[in-house]
Amino acid sequence: MNIPIHRWMLLASCLLLTACSGLQAPRVESARLYVLDARAATHLTGARSDQVLAISMPDAWPGFDTPQMAYVQHPLTLEYFAAHRWADTPARLLKPLLTQSLEPHFRAVVPSPGLIPADLRLDTELIRLQQDFTTRPSRIQLGLRAQLIDVKNKRVIAVKLFDESENAASDDAYGGVITANRALQRILEQLADFCINESRNK
Repeated sequence: MNIPIHRWMLLASCLLLTACSGLQAPRVESARLYVLDARAATHLTGARSDQVLAISMPDAWPGFDTPQMAYVQHPLTLEYFAAHRWADTPARLLKPLLTQSLEPHFRAVVPSPGLIPADLRLDTELIRLQQDFTTRPSRIQLGLRAQLIDVKNKRVIAVKLFDESENAASDDAYGGVITANRALQRILEQLADFCINESRNK
């Protein structure tokens, strides 16, 4: 018995719809946001400085001026996690942590530019913040360049590069975040010592 072509098409359409109804939509991983929340240990060495320190908004080198979380799998190739991001750019997350770390050591810490005159200004650049997967376990690499400036005399007092590298707590984005905060804590403590010592030698 011959079945008309239109009935074949109708039957095929029904079978296709039945098959599609059994498919589930692919799971889309929701974005996760992370913060930098390191705290430098307060260790006052000597009297608090009577100087006012201004802190400018940190800059970031190209590739790290984004909320995207950077990682490396191949030399000279920067990639970003698809579903994991910083809550803001790392440079902006760093600004309040710089202030908190340095406030105990100076008469006042103020933003720059600002209305309050300052004796010193701290300029910083985020050189890198990445998770390196070219080794196992992966490693967090964090670099920060600091420049302390005598505002009144318009001269650079000192410049220093802080660089920390540490095995990640786990080979995923969250393990990188935990380790990044540990590395940042060490850098903040080193930076506080740098600012204190150089301000005394001004």
